[in-house]
Amino acid sequence: MSFNKITIVGYLGRDPELRYTPQGTAVCNLSVATTEKRRNARGETEEHTIWFRVSAWGRQAEAAAEYLAKGRQVYVKGGVRLEEYTDREGNPRTSAEVNASDIHFLGQRGEAANGVADKADENNPADEEAEIVESPKPTSSRSGKKLGSKRSSTKEDAGAEDVGIVADGIPF
Repeated sequence: MSFNKITIVGYLGRDPELRYTPQGTAVCNLSVATTEKRRNARGETEEHTIWFRVSAWGRQAEAAAEYLAKGRQVYVKGGVRLEEYTDREGNPRTSAEVNASDIHFLGQRGEAANGVADKADENNPADEEAEIVESPKPTSSRSGKKLGSKRSSTKEDAGAEDVGIVADGIPF
């Protein structure tokens, strides 16, 4: 038995590049960096950065191209392969390439550029659905009740929509 899986949590080094195959399948290429701090022999802290080239396919590729941007934090799970190539100076190099099977968008939209989320995006209910690309969320009404629920509305429910409070399933 063999197993080839990798999990990466890192930051995008550039904006995603979306293209389509001749058959019409979406492919999105991402450049993800991970950085770890280690102490060297002299006891000084050094940062080591590893770059991964990530490919996402299909609907996941389209969502990544739409919602991700340079500097945005991302979680990627998939299979890894090492590609050898020669750089511009003629030096042999090795690149880790990941074929993504699962991508989660971490942090808030707008955090990427300057570390501060855009106020318009913080209140955007579409962000909740866009953050996880893996599977769609079950449909429900805006009041948090399941569609077709036989529960009668209470006094708390009646006033909540008037004020603009929307139950989002978060317990706090």
